[in-house]
Amino acid sequence: MPAITPHITFRGVRASEGLETEIRRHVDKLSTYCPSILACGVRLELNERHHELGNRYRVRITLVVPGDEIVVSHEASLRATARDLDAMRITRLSEPDPERKRAHVALHEAFAIARRQLQDYIRRRRGVKTPSRQARGQVCEISSTERFGYIEATPDGHQVYFQPSAMVRGAFDRLTVGSEVSFVERRGDKGPQASTVKLLHPRRARHARAAAR
Repeated sequence: MPAITPHITFRGVRASEGLETEIRRHVDKLSTYCPSILACGVRLELNERHHELGNRYRVRITLVVPGDEIVVSHEASLRATARDLDAMRITRLSEPDPERKRAHVALHEAFAIARRQLQDYIRRRRGVKTPSRQARGQVCEISSTERFGYIEATPDGHQVYFQPSAMVRGAFDRLTVGSEVSFVERRGDKGPQASTVKLLHPRRARHARAAAR
């Protein structure tokens, strides 16, 4: 199975080859624990500047897995220890700037949390023989600039929120209003939220509608 290509975003942090390489390395390692990861989003942002103690970074990791979504939001400590830096084995692609190394430490800590949550997910899934039931619906709203959308679920028409990281095979940019999708619904912080969103081929969508009648 090919490695997952993460959707990487930076806020208040200058993107660099070193940071992106570090993120991809961590994601590849997660894939060895769980080859069934469907999508991954990683956001690194500068949360606070401190003149004496250094900058504070926050990392948000979203992992879409069959039947669920794992979300990690971690704020790294201001002071990174030498042991933390050594443990990361920063390569020659990493920046020499000590402040940039703090960003690498934040990533290292956040992905360690993600690994533990992923391992918990795998333990919960052991012995489950049938996949989660997938709902169906149509995309009723989509924002290509703010990167989110809503699905009108059938048959009752309630709306379900989703993000690009919830899409299978990165199909978000191919969606339009009216696109038919299947998805797994769960409760999020702001109401119903979709994971494992799959864009349906027109022929499959017709078959699904016919079977529902």
